[in-house]
Formats: sequence, C-alpha cells, structure tokens
Amino acid sequence: MKRIQDIISKSNRKSLPWGGVGVGLDLDSYREVLDTLTRNKARSFLTGFGVFWGVFMLVALMGGGNGLKELLQQNFAGFATNSALVWAQPTSKAYKGFRKDRMWSMDYKDIERIRRSVPELDVVTPLLFSNGGTAYYGDRKSTVGVSGAMPDYQRVNEPKMFYGRYIDEADIRDHRKVCVIQKKTYKELFPGGGDPCGKSIRIDNIYYQIIGVDYNMSEGVNISGENGTGVTLPLTFMQQAYNRGNAVDLIAVTGRKGVVMSKVTDRIRETVARAHTIDPTDEQGAMVFNTEVLFQLLDNLFKGVNFLIWLVGLGTLLAGSIGVSNIMMVTVRERTTEIGIRRAIGATPKVILSQIISESIVLTLVAGMSGILFGVLILQMLELANTEDGILAAHFQIGFWTALFAALVVSVMGVLAGLAPAARAMSIKPVDAMRDE
Repeated sequence: MKRIQDIISKSNRKSLPWGGVGVGLDLDSYREVLDTLTRNKARSFLTGFGVFWGVFMLVALMGGGNGLKELLQQNFAGFATNSALVWAQPTSKAYKGFRKDRMWSMDYKDIERIRRSVPELDVVTPLLFSNGGTAYYGDRKSTVGVSGAMPDYQRVNEPKMFYGRYIDEADIRDHRKVCVIQKKTYKELFPGGGDPCGKSIRIDNIYYQIIGVDYNMSEGVNISGENGTGVTLPLTFMQQAYNRGNAVDLIAVTGRKGVVMSKVTDRIRETVARAHTIDPTDEQGAMVFNTEVLFQLLDNLFKGVNFLIWLVGLGTLLAGSIGVSNIMMVTVRERTTEIGIRRAIGATPKVILSQIISESIVLTLVAGMSGILFGVLILQMLELANTEDGILAAHFQIGFWTALFAALVVSVMGVLAGLAPAARAMSIKPVDAMRDE
C-alpha cells in the first residue's frame, strides 16, 4: 500500500490539470525520465552501449571511408581523367614479314601523326626516361628517376608545387640545365627543409639548378620510378644530355571536353602502329593505356564501399535499437503497478505513450550523441596522424550535416524502439496493478 501512496503522491506534485502524470515541458517530467533510467544504472548503460557502438561505427565508417577514398584518389591526384598513355612494347603478332617479339621505339614524328589523325585530342606531349641515377647535394644523396617533359605535360598530370615552378617554354627553348624534384627526393637531400630553389644538385655528373619542388604523389600512375623520387628536366636538354636524339619513350594525350577516350584509343594505336610497320590490332605491341577505365573502376569501387559502410553502420545501429526496445519491454513489465495506478488516477493512453517513448528517446539520444562525439574524436586523431608539413593528406572528419543526419537517425530509432513497449504499457489496466501489488 505504501508503494501505491508514493506513486500517487509523486503524481500529485506535477500539479497537472487532470491531476495525473504528463510529459510537458516541465522539469518534473524530465526528472522522472532520468529517475527511471538511473534506477538500474548497469542495465541502462549496457543497453545504451549498443546504440553508442552502432552510432560510433556509422560515424567512424563514414569518416574512414571518405578518408580512404581521398588517400586512394591521391594515387591519381592531378592526373587527367580523360587521358591515355602510349608506349612501345615487344610485338605480340607477326606482321608484313616481321616476326613477333620484335623490339621497336617511337619517335618525335609520332606526336604530329597523332595530332593529325586524331583531332579530338587536346594535349599530345612526349616524355623521356633514364634508367635511374643518384642525385647529390653536398654529402647527401638520393636515388632518383630522371624524366624529360614539356610544359604542357602539366595539363596531363598537374603538379602540386610546394616551392618554385614547373618547366616552362623558356627552359625548353634555351635547353636550360634546370630540374623539378619530387617530395621524397627533397626530404632526403634537404632534411632541414626550406626553399631549395636556386640551389644545384648533381645527377650523372651534370649539375642542375632546382626551380621547383613537386609534392604530387600520384602513385597509381607514377611513370618516373619510385613514387616521390622523380626529377623532371626540360625534354630538349635531356635529349641532348642523354644522347636520345628524336626518340620518345611515352606519349601522353588528353581528349577535348566531351570526348570519350575509349572511342579514340584504337585510332591512336593504329596511327602509331602503321608508321612503324606493326599490326594495328596488336594491343600489346602498341600499348595504349586508357586512364578513363581506371577512374571508372575507382568510382565503382567506392560506390560499393559506401553501400557497405551504410549497410554495416545502420545494421549495427538497428541491432542496438532492438536491444533498447527489448529492455524497455522488461522495464514496462516491471512497472505494471506504477503504470496501472497512473491510469487509475487519470493518465490517458497518450500520456503513457509519451512517457515510454520519451524514456526511449532520451536513452538512445544520450548514447547516440556520445557515439558521435567519440567518433569525431577518433577521426580527428586520424587527421592529425595524416598531416605532414602542414598539409592534410586526407579529410577523415565528417561534416556538420552528416553528424546532424546521424543524430536524426538516432532520434528516429529511439521513437521506433519505444513503440512496442509503449503499446504494451497502454494495454495495462488499473486492475492489473492491484493484482500485482
């Protein structure tokens, strides 16, 4: 009997018009929700942990997925998505009396041939490569891959200049002994940092003046040796210094706006192959690599990754919400007497419904917001770990609207988790309270 009197006394303190229990914007209502949830702290904590972990997994997976996508995209950073690379390989087919496995090489005339035969192309630029070497600056050295390029190569693979500039037309015209070094070479030759432009390094007994430092780390399409170790020279000087004559090791091309590269790659191959007496259908001998296919593959990969992230994140969150619903059902069963008495003194089914759903929402929101905050903290630590020289390698942090959406999902899950327990609570009759008591 004392328990019944305590419940009635507690309800009367609310001073509601009908003398019962309400869920208005008053402190007593929220205090009652907190009292109910803290009555069994261990159970509430373990129940909320399921929601906490689900939200944390969702936030962490979304942020981690975005960061991973950026890191992988950096492997192709600056590289034109509508580009193709052409180079010579041993032939795989016999043609016009020539046996297969024949070695051949492209020359400078192939540039003009491609430009005439494929007017849909925007940039057609040659590249030269050496067998590698060692760069020296004082008592420090770095293993490098040397390449020769024209200024328009920037439109195929855009450099990320940390210091200085890229090769320009004057360097090409005057055959200047200048170079652009990449990040790893810069770190090895100048461990103390600072602007190295104007200083000279020695490669193959030739001194080159540094005019720029390129931080482009496009590993996926790196064509000048180990990633970050490239040294770029004016192509005209490299032809002269390495006695390459009119030879071309690789031709990089980009299509004009709206041009689909896969529709012109066959014509590029045929143009080069016919000029060197190679079977035009020999895809291995006259190699044309369409980077457009590579970027499409990357996009499809991340569509699948994003789907998996949402599937795992929402699935984990749903599992946590089901746990909340189950525990709320147990709580309602334990509070049969309390709910029955409230019904007896005037509480409507709507009020009981609001009470139970409020408890469910508060539990899921507190656990969910804790999961969001913890996820944001972990993602921030990942960003700090991927920052070098003040440059952030990838953005792992989720955006404001993403966090708001996660909070909205948690709220909806809280409402849904409370529906079944609330329906059970509304079905309780005052007589059941007396029988239990």
